[in-house]
Amino acid sequence: MPKLDEQLKAAIARMPVAEKDKMLLRLVAKDEKLVRRLIFELMEGGETRDERAAALREEIAKDLAAQARDYLTPGYLLLYLRHWNARINEHVLATKDKSGEVSLVLFMLAEAFRLHHEMLQKFPERRSDTFAPYVVKRTATILGRAKKLHEDYFMEFRRDAQELLEHIWAFRPTAVLAEEQGLPRYWEL
Repeated sequence: MPKLDEQLKAAIARMPVAEKDKMLLRLVAKDEKLVRRLIFELMEGGETRDERAAALREEIAKDLAAQARDYLTPGYLLLYLRHWNARINEHVLATKDKSGEVSLVLFMLAEAFRLHHEMLQKFPERRSDTFAPYVVKRTATILGRAKKLHEDYFMEFRRDAQELLEHIWAFRPTAVLAEEQGLPRYWEL
């Protein structure tokens, strides 16, 4: 985004307040991410972070469980995970919830394995060649972010992290990649 010229800044500052407000509202309406963040900060007072994270967690659990009833493949499961990862990213952009991001991503990946481990085992390994790298890379990234958090937050996601690592190491396509990535077998800090 180009930097504003100092003369333009001064001219904007001299504009009547009503006109500035009108322009600001037009500009804000064009940026969905900014609108979501302003709703969280201004209308909700920035106090609904935990409620939003809990609601998102419930949606993830319901959707992944509902997929168990349909014909599912590793590729389709990956599409669902990417969808929910995008929703988690939207939550983080609006709320700046770093611990919630770690907790939600670990829950999402662990829940996917909990509910669909049998389905993943049924398919030939080559059918997981897009699913496995995504899961391993996302896990490595999120565990790196988890280490940066204060240890008081670890209780929120310790169980999901450990269970996810156990699933990754038990599923051959992800285990091979986890070995290459240097992913730990146990969550410990």
